[in-house]
Amino acid sequence: MSNQETISHEGVITKITDDILEIKILSQSACAACHAKSACGMGEQAEKILTVPRPEGQEFKLMQQVKVIMAINQGNKAAVLAYLIPIILLLATLFICLGCGLGEGLSALISIAALVPYYIVLYTQRDKLKKKFEYRIE
Repeated sequence: MSNQETISHEGVITKITDDILEIKILSQSACAACHAKSACGMGEQAEKILTVPRPEGQEFKLMQQVKVIMAINQGNKAAVLAYLIPIILLLATLFICLGCGLGEGLSALISIAALVPYYIVLYTQRDKLKKKFEYRIE
């Protein structure tokens, strides 16, 4: 994979087992890299823990700096599952409820409640989804 086809993040190994590595990455919004972020207060950083299958034949140490790489198309799939499908489901449910003559408040509540089954399905399928998202370590 070339650099144009991948997304990469620097991280630190926080846990090592025979099968997996847990890597803490610092996820930054575009604002976080801005020199004026302290003035506007819009910068955002969040620590995230990735669980990555341990590559065979490589030695790792706790607190070792590594680069975690994922294909862009996998990142796009994750964005669709996490953001696009839920917003479409929310808006479709809202417009259907409003079209059926329900009040705005009730329609909004039903729309939000419609997301619960979607997230339950995602949660129950998490092991299957983990296999579809492949990370590499450099």
